[in-house]
Amino acid sequence: MMNEIERAAECLRAGKLVAFPTETVYGLGADALNAQAVAGIYAAKGRPADHPLIVHGADGDTLLRLARRVPAPAWVLIERFWPGPLTLVLSRAASVSDAVTGGQGTVALRVPDHPLALALLAEFGGPLVAPSANRFGRISPTTAEHVQEELGSAVDFILDGGPCQVGVESAIVDLSGDAPRLLRPGGVPREAIEALLGRSLAGPAQGGPRAPGALSAHYAPVTPLHLLTRAEIHTQVREAMAAGRKVAVLAPAAPDIIGPGCRWLEPPADPAAYARVLYAWLRALDRSGVSAILVQPPPRSPCWEAVRDRLTRAARGSKDIPMTASMTP
Repeated sequence: MMNEIERAAECLRAGKLVAFPTETVYGLGADALNAQAVAGIYAAKGRPADHPLIVHGADGDTLLRLARRVPAPAWVLIERFWPGPLTLVLSRAASVSDAVTGGQGTVALRVPDHPLALALLAEFGGPLVAPSANRFGRISPTTAEHVQEELGSAVDFILDGGPCQVGVESAIVDLSGDAPRLLRPGGVPREAIEALLGRSLAGPAQGGPRAPGALSAHYAPVTPLHLLTRAEIHTQVREAMAAGRKVAVLAPAAPDIIGPGCRWLEPPADPAAYARVLYAWLRALDRSGVSAILVQPPPRSPCWEAVRDRLTRAARGSKDIPMTASMTP
């Protein structure tokens, strides 16, 4: 009898979709060299056809065949951060299809750091495209249950590896041009990448490669999410309770003003711990029947960059409702 890894690999060889855990979030996997299977990813997620996919491999040798050239800084980052939550954008080889790259001249590559993901990739024997296993623009899944709730029968097989340990997506670094650029903050902090390269990372370039998860509105709950100062949160909580509305708050140190109509969650003070629970908490609050999710943004220090990035995009992507607060913390 085949084990779970073998069954999942058989599904992939048949052109089907398999959700599997990585250290960041659960990915929706398909054979990167099967155009019809890749098209299934876009259909299942409702993903725009020009939005590129990240290609996952069991090792660098598998992935780097998909790049036309690998510059020296890439080798430095590969040696330190693969396997791990770092995606590299490189000039693509001719063999890589437009369906994978969104029609661009670059390809996004990473080796995940999760035993089930690596076992699946080794068993399959080739590269997999694997965006987050959720509807496009919505909250990424960090458990197998999230995948089932979000995509249901659109997924042919789900590998359950428990909760993801990083909790937010990989950092994406573009090395296809003259200067290394951070296209998306993520599981590897900016300062760690810059320290290794010995130089600062530039931001995305106008007309440069498009990156997964870099749209201004993304990672969003259906419930309106608002980024507010602490004073603004207090005002909104009082007004909601007076109007009989239920709200949820994600902010440090709940005050005495809260009542039965307010659900207050105090996030971890450590950025890695906050990232680990962020999506699971947002999903829980999104299902809790509140009229709004009010969030006090974390500090602006570099170690909080990925969490701030996800919250900012989630706020832009969530449904808007009138608010009296400025929403500009």
